Amino acid sequence: MLKTYGWSQALQQEFDSFALADVSPARVVVQQRGLYRLVAESGEIAATLSGRFVHDAPMEEFPVVGDWVAAAIRAAEGAATIHRVLSRSSAFIRRASGPGGGAQVVAANADVALIVSSLNDELNLRRVERYLATAWTSGAQPVIVLTKADLAQDVAQALAAVKAIAYGVPVIAVSALTQSGLDLLARHLRPERTAVLLGSSGVGKSTLVNALVGTERMKTQAIRDDDARGRHTTTHRELIVLPGGALILDTPGMRELGLWDAAEGMASTFEDIESLAKDCRFRDCRHVSEPGCAVRAALESGALSHGRWQGFTKLNRELAWLDRKEDPVARAAQRKIWISRSKNNRSRKNRQWE
Repeated sequence: MLKTYGWSQALQQEFDSFALADVSPARVVVQQRGLYRLVAESGEIAATLSGRFVHDAPMEEFPVVGDWVAAAIRAAEGAATIHRVLSRSSAFIRRASGPGGGAQVVAANADVALIVSSLNDELNLRRVERYLATAWTSGAQPVIVLTKADLAQDVAQALAAVKAIAYGVPVIAVSALTQSGLDLLARHLRPERTAVLLGSSGVGKSTLVNALVGTERMKTQAIRDDDARGRHTTTHRELIVLPGGALILDTPGMRELGLWDAAEGMASTFEDIESLAKDCRFRDCRHVSEPGCAVRAALESGALSHGRWQGFTKLNRELAWLDRKEDPVARAAQRKIWISRSKNNRSRKNRQWE
C-alpha cells in the first residue's frame, strides 16, 4: 500500500531514525479544517495531531496533503494520532491571505506541479508567471495545462503566447469534454509519482481529475455564461491514485497567490530578463535611465514586451516588500535552504525527465 503512494528507501531510513515507539509511517491523503485522513500499510484511517505537535510546531510545519508522517494507529478505534512529519522533498508555499499572513504550505512532496489555466476568457499570462515562480521554488517540475480547449477560439495562438513565457516548461492544451490532449498530459503522470494541480478557482481542475480517473470523483459545476468563469467547487485537498498508478493532488482554487521566498523561482521563470540584465553596462543597473542598459534596449526594440517587464517588476516589488516586512535574517536563512533544495530537486527531476 505505501509503495503505491510513493514510499521509498530514503523515507524508510528517515523514519527509522526517529526512534519512536508504537508509530507507523503513513501519508496524508485528505486534509480539511484540521482533520486528516491517512493511508497506512493497513489502509485508510482518520487522524488528528498530537497535543505536543500542536503546541511545539510552527504552522508551516503542520502536515498537509502529500506529507509523510509518523502516526500512532489505533485500528480498533479507527483513528490515529500524528506525532512527526518527515522531511519534504518539495513544498508549494504561498503567503497566507489576510492581515499579517505568513507562510502557508499548500501541498508537499509533489514531483510535478501542474499549473492549470483555462483557455476561455480567463487566460492571464501574468498569473501563469506568478504560479511558475512559486512552482519552480517548490522543487517540483512545472507543467502548464491549459484546460477547456473546446471553448478556445484559437488554441494555437494561446499555446504560442504561453510557451513564449514558459522557457522549457511543457505546455499542454486539453479538453476534458473531447478528451483531446489527455494522452500528452499522461506522459507526465507516472506510477508512484505525485502531481499537484494548482490554479485559480474555476479553471477546471476537478473536471480534469474526473477525466483522468474515468469517474465523477470530484464535484464540478459548469462555467457561468455571463463572465466565462468557473464556479469554485473543491473545498478540501485530496490525494488520488489514478488508474495507471500515478498520484494526483487536487487543491481548492486560489483567488490570490501571494509569493513567499520565490527568489530562485523568479530567476527560472524570467530567464530572458535575467539574461538581458547580465549584458547591462553596470552591474547594479536599475533598468531605468542608465546608459548601456540591455533591458531598456530590448523594451525599445520590442524584443522584450512591456507586459512581461511589468509582470517581472511587480513580482520583484512584492518580494522586496516581504523582505522589509518579515525578519530579514530569518528569511535570508530560510531562503538559502529553499534555494539549495530547489536546485537539488530540479537537477534530480531534470535527469528523471530525460
